[in-house]
Amino acid sequence: MLVHLSIRNLAVVEAVDVKFHNGFHVLTGETGAGKSIIIDALGLLAGGRGSADLIRYGCERAEMEASFDLPPAHSVWTTLADFGISASSEELLIIRREISAQGKSTARINGQLVNLSMLREVGEQLINLHGQHEHGTLLRPELHLGLLDAYGAEAIRPVKAKYQDTYSAYAKVDKEYNDLRNTSQQALQMLDLYRFQIEEIAAAGLKAGEDELLLEEKNKLSHSEKMMDSISLAYDLLYGSQGLEAVAKALAKLNDVAGFDQRGIGPMLEQLQSAYYQLEDASYSLRNYRDNIEFNPERLEEVEDRLDLLSSLKRKYGDNAEDILAYYNKILQETETLENKDELLDKLEAKREELLKQLLDEGEQLSTVRRRMAEELAAQIEIELKELQMERTSFKVKLDWNEDTQGVDWLGRKIRPGRHGIDVAEFLISPNPGEPLRPLSKIASGGELSRIMLAMKSIFARHDNVPVLIFDEVDTGVSGRAAQSIAEKLFRLSRTCQVFSITHLPQVACMADQQYLIEKIVADGRTMTQIEELSEEGRVNELARMLGGVEITEKTQHHAQEMLKLAAAQKDSI
Repeated sequence: MLVHLSIRNLAVVEAVDVKFHNGFHVLTGETGAGKSIIIDALGLLAGGRGSADLIRYGCERAEMEASFDLPPAHSVWTTLADFGISASSEELLIIRREISAQGKSTARINGQLVNLSMLREVGEQLINLHGQHEHGTLLRPELHLGLLDAYGAEAIRPVKAKYQDTYSAYAKVDKEYNDLRNTSQQALQMLDLYRFQIEEIAAAGLKAGEDELLLEEKNKLSHSEKMMDSISLAYDLLYGSQGLEAVAKALAKLNDVAGFDQRGIGPMLEQLQSAYYQLEDASYSLRNYRDNIEFNPERLEEVEDRLDLLSSLKRKYGDNAEDILAYYNKILQETETLENKDELLDKLEAKREELLKQLLDEGEQLSTVRRRMAEELAAQIEIELKELQMERTSFKVKLDWNEDTQGVDWLGRKIRPGRHGIDVAEFLISPNPGEPLRPLSKIASGGELSRIMLAMKSIFARHDNVPVLIFDEVDTGVSGRAAQSIAEKLFRLSRTCQVFSITHLPQVACMADQQYLIEKIVADGRTMTQIEELSEEGRVNELARMLGGVEITEKTQHHAQEMLKLAAAQKDSI
């Protein structure tokens, strides 16, 4: 559950700190008081995109922080472990987000920096936010298949994953086939050039890293005389009377007197002996190196010629030997493909047809599972809608194959397989008995859409294990008994997860376990939003305002008290 929320400098919110509890919470207040800003803050903490426009005027950054208390079995702990984030179910999970005036966003989970995609993946497991715009999802048939797949994920996911693997393989082969089939005449004319380039590079007999080795060898051969003179002189100085011979004499003198003060002279003697052996090794190394210095003008000429050849190849094919060889392998493969185009086309076509048949078979299997889930989802939604005062409503998930005149032949139909299968889905509804099922966009009112979305959220909440469910005015467009049924549904949901709802309806507000008042105040010439958890008396007054408007009368207060009393009895019976 969400335990604590802190907001600083977000829109009209200057500073808000609020604690939450288990159960059903409502946020109420006048229109424009800033209720949605609280929801926006939670959306940002769940990985939503932010911008500098959200920062309170005159401030450098907006800051949000939320604490969650989650059970050990929750899936988010595994996700955090995969991200390498230190976390334990014995402690609160803390998420922090900052947005700077420059538009930069910083997110931390338990103090560790995370990127936006990581934050979003964690946030999706903690918060399910239903905004007012989500009603539009129900009016867009292209999104209905995704909702069906989300509902039947356990049964659909493995079949869909198998289909998508085949789809990826088919798409790859299909692209290769079409690319090769559409090879232009110009590409075919490149064959002669490719053959010349292959012959030229092959004749050079390049080796990876050869150019670097040749440059090193050229440098040594070009300066061999100077190297011989300098190394010979160094050897003579080191090995002569001023070098090792002088050190040997010094050692002899120290040995003569070491017995008189072993503690004082002994360490110096050891140091000098060690230095003598090192100098002796160095002198032998210099002698050996000098003896192997090569004066070879012919080899230098060979190296320079080879480097000239490499320089010529670099101008044409790459910056170094590795690039030239990579280009060689590329045109070698392209040449082989062009020379064997017809044979390769036949192989690719056969493979494509094989994969297409497999794809359509698996698409049909996926469609079968979806049909079963579609019937189950429709039945579940009808049950939920009955509890939301839509007891005579018929609901159906219409599922059909995606037909296209440019598609592929399958069982006498032209089908276009896509990444998500061969199906298209659309939600149909009949609000009244005797009326035909029709698309939601043709029939459903705003209030009906609100209740259908709430019904779906109620169903999904039993599957996705998200602990915090947030509704932004889900009761829009309803009143009377329908509003009461929505309130009861939200309360039932809160028995399995923590529910938050922004509402203007007293029927919904009175069913909450906790109520928070959001209001604007003006202080020092600046407008700011504040949030207050209401006491029992405060709830009575706020409900009275919601019932009667600006003026709170004794009658509206009495009505509010009666509503809270009836709501308490109703909650006890649920």
